[in-house]
Amino acid sequence: MVKVRKGYVDAPTGQVHYREAGEGIPLLLLHQSPHSSLMFTAAFEPLAERGIRAIAMDTPGFGMSDVPEPRPTIDTYASVIPSLLDALGIDACAVLGHHTGASIAIAFALAHPERIRGLILNSPPVYDEARTAERLARAERGPRPIAEDGSHLLRAWNSRLRATPGWTNLKAIHRSVVDTLYNGDTAWYGHLAVYEWPTLEKFKQLTVPALILTNTGDEVYPWAQLAHRLRPDFEYVELEGGTHDIVDEQPENWATVVAAYARRMAGVSDRPPAAV
Repeated sequence: MVKVRKGYVDAPTGQVHYREAGEGIPLLLLHQSPHSSLMFTAAFEPLAERGIRAIAMDTPGFGMSDVPEPRPTIDTYASVIPSLLDALGIDACAVLGHHTGASIAIAFALAHPERIRGLILNSPPVYDEARTAERLARAERGPRPIAEDGSHLLRAWNSRLRATPGWTNLKAIHRSVVDTLYNGDTAWYGHLAVYEWPTLEKFKQLTVPALILTNTGDEVYPWAQLAHRLRPDFEYVELEGGTHDIVDEQPENWATVVAAYARRMAGVSDRPPAAV
């Protein structure tokens, strides 16, 4: 089993926590909201087997990274990435972002294109004006109340189940709920930040090579298709089925696509090396 290493780096928002596993070609992984770097745990082993050094960052305010003040924007989240890469001795690497992480990856690529060796946008939320307005209207803007009888815990569980039609992986659901509860009063920061940021317009401005990766059961799937239509110059891969927990549901399939792209962008054959 691949060993997972953990660490912290100092960044403009405070300390940023990360997990990494494997050796070889560096790949930065940016998670969805309101999760943490733990969402990539199931992929660490298959990525390592394919010659990838996977580095999963806890977005500021999530997991074990410090909470930024004032309330952060997508650009705030992206601003910590140079500090992380510098601390790890990485000049440039492939960067994958999932959902909110995709918006962060786009912001980083626009600010520092020289540090990108291929961008992987995993179901990017390139919402149009109507979808953005609908999401903003429904977005939380404060902490969820804590009930003396603990009923808030069940509400969080049921809310996550409703948010994931077609779910198949209870462990992923459980981890997501625990992550959300751990993030506490500021768990809502990430979603609001992505709804407030013009991901669609920023996406159109990208100048780095990119892969749009999605799966047909992801709620953002239609928007990934839109992204593909808008940027036919980008590579496009879709996996069949799954939900926004695709990393847990199909870790081998997901890692195969991701590793092959990262290896090619690094100028290495996409043939998987011998297992570590």
